[in-house]
Amino acid sequence: MSQGTRLKDKVAIITGGSSGFGAAIASRFSNEGASVVIADLNAPPTLEPSSPIHFERVDVTVAEDWKRVVDVTVRKFGRVDVLVNNAGTTYRNKPTAEVTEEEWERVFNVNVKSIFLGSQVFVAQVLEQGDGGGSMINISSTGASRPRPGLVWYNASKGAVSNATKGLAAEYGPHNIRVNTVSPLLSGTGLFAMFTGMPDTPENREKFIGNVPLGRLTHVDDVANMCLYLASDEGSFINGAEMIVDGGKCI
Repeated sequence: MSQGTRLKDKVAIITGGSSGFGAAIASRFSNEGASVVIADLNAPPTLEPSSPIHFERVDVTVAEDWKRVVDVTVRKFGRVDVLVNNAGTTYRNKPTAEVTEEEWERVFNVNVKSIFLGSQVFVAQVLEQGDGGGSMINISSTGASRPRPGLVWYNASKGAVSNATKGLAAEYGPHNIRVNTVSPLLSGTGLFAMFTGMPDTPENREKFIGNVPLGRLTHVDDVANMCLYLASDEGSFINGAEMIVDGGKCI
């Protein structure tokens, strides 16, 4: 992909950026001119960035890790303009009565507490910069508004993400800090069985896709492109929105 300029001079932190949606977002941002910090527990595979990409090992459920990654970002690149809260987890689709307390805590810690912690340090840094606002993008799920059996507490955690996004958008919009949600449908990144509770077979994929008007699962670039829009100046009047990326599944 040729070098673009839609994020020229912007600095972005992307959690869970070493694989899946996060890696696609990191690559897309870099190719549009952003300096990117990938915050993840696992190092990313070799990338071919057009702009600088730095990896920082971060546990998004730990406040000290959040402070460190923001400090490192500012030290390396001078500022931070964008935070993409992409890190997330789930448990295998199963009867809700079988969900363990440990699974529940992990889902809410990774999916919700991480955004609580991240928003605090990100907002504080952007306010300190005081020269142009910022964009926080929270990756939610279609399950936030269309919950289904088997993933009740995962969907509830994403409902919290979507609700908190709107509250943050209302509170910090006057400071030109935009907060939006991207809610994708299931993608083909190896978690089909986890989310559907069915084996990942061609037959089961076809059964699932049969309910999607556009006839496919989510591609990682679908999410990356939406995040690019929200991070760029093109999205400067988008605040508190839930951007559904689902091919029409939730109609």
